[in-house]
Amino acid sequence: MNFTDDNMKNNKITLNIDGVEINAEEGSTILETALLNDIYIPNLCYYPGLKPWGSCRLCLVENDEGRLITACETKVHDGMKITTDNPRINRVRKLSAELLIANHEVDCLTCKKNDNCKLQEIAAYLGINRDDLGSLRRKIMDIPVDDSNPFFNRDLKKCVLCGICVRTCSEVLAVNAVDFGFRGYDTKITTFGDKPLLESSCVSCGECMIACPVGALVPKETKKPAREVKTVCPYCGVGCNIYLGVRGDKIVSARGDTDNSVNKGNLCVKGRFGYSFINHPDRLKKPLIKRNDEFIEVEWEEALDYVAQKLSGYKGDEFASISSARCPNEDNYAVQKFTRAVMGTNNVDNCARSCHAPSVAGLAKIFGSGAMSNSIDEIKDASCLFVIGTNPTASYPVLGLRIIEAVKNGAKLIVADPRNINLCKHADIVMNQTPGTDVALIMGMMKVIVDEELHDQAYIDDRSEGFEEFKESLQSYDIETVESITGVDGELIKEAARTYASIKPASILYSLGITEHTHGTENVFALGDLALLTGNMGKPFGGVNPIRGQNNVQGACDMGCLPDTFPGYQKLDDPNTIERFETAWNVDLNRSKGITFPEMVMAAKNGDIKAMYIVGENPVTSEPDTENIKDAMNSLDFLVVQDIFMSETAQMADVVLPGCSYAEKDGTFANSERRIQRVRKAINPVGESKPDWLITSLIAKKMGAKGFDFKDASDVYDEVAKVSPTFAGINYGRIEDEGIQWPCHNEEHDGTPILHTEEFKTETGRAKFIPLTYRPSAELPDETYPLILTTGRSIYHYQTSTMTGAVEGLKKLYGEDYIDISREDASKLGVVADETVKVISRRGEIKPKVRITDRCRKGVVFMTFHFGESATNVITNSACDPISKTPEFKVCAVRVEKILD
Repeated sequence: MNFTDDNMKNNKITLNIDGVEINAEEGSTILETALLNDIYIPNLCYYPGLKPWGSCRLCLVENDEGRLITACETKVHDGMKITTDNPRINRVRKLSAELLIANHEVDCLTCKKNDNCKLQEIAAYLGINRDDLGSLRRKIMDIPVDDSNPFFNRDLKKCVLCGICVRTCSEVLAVNAVDFGFRGYDTKITTFGDKPLLESSCVSCGECMIACPVGALVPKETKKPAREVKTVCPYCGVGCNIYLGVRGDKIVSARGDTDNSVNKGNLCVKGRFGYSFINHPDRLKKPLIKRNDEFIEVEWEEALDYVAQKLSGYKGDEFASISSARCPNEDNYAVQKFTRAVMGTNNVDNCARSCHAPSVAGLAKIFGSGAMSNSIDEIKDASCLFVIGTNPTASYPVLGLRIIEAVKNGAKLIVADPRNINLCKHADIVMNQTPGTDVALIMGMMKVIVDEELHDQAYIDDRSEGFEEFKESLQSYDIETVESITGVDGELIKEAARTYASIKPASILYSLGITEHTHGTENVFALGDLALLTGNMGKPFGGVNPIRGQNNVQGACDMGCLPDTFPGYQKLDDPNTIERFETAWNVDLNRSKGITFPEMVMAAKNGDIKAMYIVGENPVTSEPDTENIKDAMNSLDFLVVQDIFMSETAQMADVVLPGCSYAEKDGTFANSERRIQRVRKAINPVGESKPDWLITSLIAKKMGAKGFDFKDASDVYDEVAKVSPTFAGINYGRIEDEGIQWPCHNEEHDGTPILHTEEFKTETGRAKFIPLTYRPSAELPDETYPLILTTGRSIYHYQTSTMTGAVEGLKKLYGEDYIDISREDASKLGVVADETVKVISRRGEIKPKVRITDRCRKGVVFMTFHFGESATNVITNSACDPISKTPEFKVCAVRVEKILD
């Protein structure tokens, strides 16, 4: 994807390499040009994407003046003549290589990098043998292997000091976990304080390991795959493309797809190393029926008959289903079709209710579409980024890399978050607002923009409506008032407003810190207003961009797993929509709006909902006020859970059906940027597990339903395309190599990287300003509960750790939920690091360990929610946004107490 005009593209030049005329891009280096044209020049310290280093001196070439120059540092120019191979060049190269080898542990046959080592490759090219090393004084450092990291080892005896790991960690990741240390012969790559990697700031992404040209950084598990299968990472909503390595019936490796536009080969620790759950021995392998409070393994036929017979007694609004943001689109489509066409109700929902339902509701009202307006690859080219209510480097690490890349490209970065997240150290402006005060903060910024006439009046006049009423609503947000509400210095708010309004194009990136509030939809309205006010919608490198936290939460919504919309966001209250689906499915449909998951919880407790079908979700751990969720599950007459592990929710079920992991089935995921991508079967299903769409279809057929005779996943998707104009132009054949971003209405259309370029998808074609009034959170601190608890994710785990908790290495890196407390609050409470404390809210108490940190401001504590042992959601608040019904995970009043002996 390229939004530059032709006159901005690099000009072509011609040069001569070894007598061959070659065309090259102006600005590229000799080495890049040679490698692109299959001309080998030895190199060791070069790595694509890193700044030229020139330290190894192996890429020396001769120019037309007879001078030796480094090919990695020298840019090409028109008419240049280069010689890459002659006795003089190779004599210098050979000496450099021999010196490196002399100080290198030479055990090639037992080295894990054997046949994949660049030093080995160079030695072979230059014809170096043992006799050539005889005159050199060898000095190999006596340094033990650092095997502290659970996924890869670091052996400095094999290090050639190329600096690639240092530069990767600094230039690409901005983590700076390693650097050069000591001097002379004692120079080595080291961590701060020369500690093991596990005790450093390393995030275990493995990017340095992949880039290392020798055996200094190698994975612990090095089984060579017999074949590789291209698919999509099963974790966050970035949608990184990966190759799974297969050996027999097991997944033995994962690597990033360097040709993919989404991640360009980058992966986080979960994407690169978090695959061992697939073949974990605790995987569900056979259907289970609970009898006398114990699960008994049964055959599929018995389980399906039992489920069909039981569900037949609960048709209509006595039934509800929850679909899965972890499962492919095809699985989700089958669940909502089953709910509507077989069970006769629109009571279907998905985990977006607990995360991005405010995005769907808020952005749809303003712009006509509730999805990310722009593309991930645009982030690096934005001139200004406003990141609010999201911690990308922890929750969506590869997208975080694009933000860091944008900063290095000169972008201004504004970060607004209650905590000092990692991204703050790269930001030009940091605003640490009190949790729950985002509307006031954004309204305050917009008042500054309007008062100082920084808004884009021409854009407003041309493409929006309701501006005057909105403008009037800003009068209550003078800077003093906003400062008192948010706790942010007024001058910072002004600076942020001026920066965002005046430096274009500007992109807004947000996530659950905006949406998981009792006013989450209003927060989204505010961000939409801000982008509209400054004319940053419908343009490259701008827009309003909700980042999705789960791999297919976008797709679950796309497929109609919502109580008021059919697939493709076709509204339930539209008679044409009902008619279309009644015709397509050959059924009479319920025309009453269904209920959301929080409403299902209440209905179950009240006895109105008697049966539930939960596919690939674990609400007993993921939802707020856990005891309330458990009460609802226990109130049901019949609960069916379909999953890959025996989750906390599955343990409460009457029937547990074993589904397949993403590696065992075909399908599609939709990532945050609306890109539909292929998921491919790499191995056969574990045990007797089945693809989820197939299980749902088998239940439907057992109940006598028609329209579920799908042959395979592509057959399911073909039906999706037929009933949903938004996806009509997308099929498996078109997305074999690269995904397509919806809307895509026909096969001649290439998809839509940017929404709203010409008009908005509202009734008038204009965007709508929404006037707003700040409302405090449902639960504020008081004398009894003086602290605000806010929640978030760890880079090492995913949701309730159903998958990541089965990966031992990830548990070693982060094995429990801590409570993060500021130094000031810790001192006041008299608690120390690693001390176990009570954290108490109005709903219950938990006992996590303390982590004292500078990231939290006074009065704010933070917890992740990945583990059932500490069960953070026992204490969180289930109060909901009245529009989207999304719970308020981000603001919960608590107190912390010492545990007395």
